[in-house]
Formats: sequence, structure tokens, C-alpha cells
Amino acid sequence: MEIKLDDLSGADIIALVNEHLQSMFEQSPPESVHALNRDRLKAPDITFWSAWEQGELLGCGALKDLGGQHGEIKSMRTSTKHLRKGVASKLLAHIVEEATQRGYRRLSLETGSMEGFEAARQLYQRFGFESCPPFADYREDPNSVFMTKEL
Repeated sequence: MEIKLDDLSGADIIALVNEHLQSMFEQSPPESVHALNRDRLKAPDITFWSAWEQGELLGCGALKDLGGQHGEIKSMRTSTKHLRKGVASKLLAHIVEEATQRGYRRLSLETGSMEGFEAARQLYQRFGFESCPPFADYREDPNSVFMTKEL
């Protein structure tokens, strides 16, 4: 698997980001969807990666700089055809390593509280993330779970 910086211009990655957004709106009320669209993922404070194997897109993930040596994981998504193959684990390990190299002291994330997000929550727990209060601009929300990890 090759993980590379992505400018979000390719058809495959556009489709995967759109699939991610659609899925988030199917699983959560609109006011609880914090996934970013393609234009917002191109912001200068966000670094976006895609994972590929033999020319096929496997997944994506992003790291947002929150300032103060704090980063946020955004847009973690595995292509439906590649679920349960370790794609998310490798992307998450890559993002954690990048955050560490940048000198971040904390890495946080928001994910859903519903059953459809259970696998994601378990993945983050395996990587040492723990529940935390809302961070950055987030507010308490019964549809959200906030997690953080000290680096």
C-alpha cells in the first residue's frame, strides 16, 4: 500500500469523499455531521492523504492543524471494496506518525455515537485514543463521540 499526499483532484478521490459525505448524512442528523467537503479539505491547515495499491484507491484520511501543537483527524474513509483489510489502521498509523513528526502533543477526533461508527471507535481505542470533552469549535452532542491521544 502506498500512502501519498493528495490534491483531491482525481475522479476516484472525489467519488470517495462524496461517498463519505453521503454516508455521514445517512447516519447522522445534519447538525451533527462534521465531515468536510472537498473544497473545505483543501484548506491550508489540512493535509490530505490517499492510500493506493496497484492503481486502486483504498482509502483516505486527513490531518487538520488546530494550533497549539494540537491536530485533528478528519475524513478517515476506507473504500467499501477494501473494508477489513487494514487500510484504516495503516492510514491512522501514518497520520499519528505525521502528527508526531510535526511536534504535536495531542491528536483528537470526532466520530459518531451510533452503531454504524462502532468499528471506527474500536480502531481509535486500539491506537490509544480515549474519550474526551468537545475540543476546538465542537459542542456537546449526543450524536458525537470525542476522542484524544497524547503524543
